[in-house]
Amino acid sequence: MISFVNMDNILDNIILSASGFRGIFTENNDEESKQSKIPATKSIFAAACALAFSNYTKSLGLNGDIILARDTRPTGNAIADAIIPVLLKQGRTVRWLDVCAAPEIMSYAKSLDNQNCQDSLNTASGFIYISASHNPIGHNGLKFGLTDGGVLQELQANVLIDELKTILNSQDMVMNLENILNNIDKDLLNEVYKSAAKYKNQALRTYEDFTRKVITGFSSEQGTDDKKTNDDDDEKVMAIIRKGLNDYPLGVCADFNGSARTVSIDRDFIAGLGAGFKSINDKPGEIDHKIVPEGDSLIPCREFLESSNKNNPEFILGYMPDCDGDRGNLVIWDNKEKKARALEAQEVFALSCVAELSFIVWTGQIKYDSKGNAAVKAALAVNGATSLRVDRIAEAFGISIFRAETGEANVVSLARRLRGKGFFVRILGEGSNGGSITHPAAVRDPLNALSAIIKLLSIRSKDSKKGLYEIWCERSDQMENYREDFSLGDIIASMPVFHTTSVVSANGVLKVKSTDHSMLKNAYQGIFLKDWDERKAELYSKYGIANWDAESYNGSEERQGLKNFSESKSGGLKISFFNDKGRKIACIWMRGSKTEPLFRIMADTEGPCQGFEQDLLDWQRSMLIKADT
Repeated sequence: MISFVNMDNILDNIILSASGFRGIFTENNDEESKQSKIPATKSIFAAACALAFSNYTKSLGLNGDIILARDTRPTGNAIADAIIPVLLKQGRTVRWLDVCAAPEIMSYAKSLDNQNCQDSLNTASGFIYISASHNPIGHNGLKFGLTDGGVLQELQANVLIDELKTILNSQDMVMNLENILNNIDKDLLNEVYKSAAKYKNQALRTYEDFTRKVITGFSSEQGTDDKKTNDDDDEKVMAIIRKGLNDYPLGVCADFNGSARTVSIDRDFIAGLGAGFKSINDKPGEIDHKIVPEGDSLIPCREFLESSNKNNPEFILGYMPDCDGDRGNLVIWDNKEKKARALEAQEVFALSCVAELSFIVWTGQIKYDSKGNAAVKAALAVNGATSLRVDRIAEAFGISIFRAETGEANVVSLARRLRGKGFFVRILGEGSNGGSITHPAAVRDPLNALSAIIKLLSIRSKDSKKGLYEIWCERSDQMENYREDFSLGDIIASMPVFHTTSVVSANGVLKVKSTDHSMLKNAYQGIFLKDWDERKAELYSKYGIANWDAESYNGSEERQGLKNFSESKSGGLKISFFNDKGRKIACIWMRGSKTEPLFRIMADTEGPCQGFEQDLLDWQRSMLIKADT
């Protein structure tokens, strides 16, 4: 039985943002705990979230089914136990998928949109996904979305948050939720749980078909409504990939780390492309190490790839997803070093950009005139913390680049706005976490990043038609390095050279006392201007820095030439540095996390000198520490 809870404690440890609602959910309040039981406050919180989302969708005139799923965290089922009774009481049909990857539930929701679904009675209003993404195992939370293929955008999420707070501030509403949870109809609840296999199979079929269309690049959202033509084009691309992998075989290793991807399409899909596949930690909930797919978490995958390559040199790629499976970073076999190594998140995203931009040149979706100018208005949409290396890639392809505040919803919103202005946006994402989103998907997906690299390796030049890597070499003026029997190492070596602070680096995290980020940035501005005057001669002499500009990122809005740093508020603030020819060569960036109690900082520098990045990062840290005092 749930007894009345102190409403003041319900939001303890919970962060509410467009990226989702997250916090520690274990009863012992230990973020590394594998407990499955949650306290009464968290049950009430989950129930209130269910009611808020039901009310929100009804306010939009959406009264269809609600899709519900979870990642593999131990507290997921307890949260579902609090959500389902409330939705049933609201008269909603609940499509319970049990364990499901985030991109899987979102593609399933998209397939049940009124416009996409042929059966008008078989539609959904949206989804609730139980997950804390890459946070530690004792955390959990909720993501919400409608049927557009992604999570709620910031303005939508803010409406939902206001509705949630209204519910939690009403003692009568909280007591009503307690009553619902204390008087659960076990038979109805069991019926929902028994339906999981049916809906899970539907979701898997939908997700596989959608992923195939995303990777082959001929969705009706990209220029044609002729489904037969799209299917024919899709199969032609798949056949070329399979032929390429038959001629140049490769194998893929996965460290699933017990994530939701253990029961998704990965094995069958990658094998269907014609690649080999092996996995470890491949049982749901078999969480063997830290969840965040960066740094030391990639060591097991690296070691697995090394042993696999020793037995079969075709195995040259590996990946590890986070718990909900919407993020995943890569390890590669380095032929030169004769060992496996993890790619930095920024490298993964940059490779995906090279692959997908080369791909749309190969498909003819972007053409160039006799002077090499793109005949189509195209763009990349990224977050403020994405390395300048993607600026160099965009420049090579003659396309524009736009930035939003960190947060998947912000970047997706920016891309949608750009498309509304007539831009062709094939790929978007956040280089800071390696998360690439390939249109028409509206969520990060490691299968898309992995498949992008597989396309780079398998779609090779034939007769007079250039393959993806040759297109990249041509666009980036590196044809002298192109050879027909190129390897993954050759592709890596062709990438722009940058040094960028990792988001999981201890040097990239700063704890500050100030809770008012506007005031903190105002103080920081005074310190920066003073330091700039003192250091500008040295910075020019050592690194060629001649000038600077301040930029802010709030939601999907980007502002350059910022005069007052405090106007960036709680969003991202970047200082970009230019050489004496006006070319941007480095930057320092900061933003307070909205999903974790952390303040993140970063430096990004062009060229082989790692000391350049460290110098700027140390300077950034020292200025913020002074501003915080």
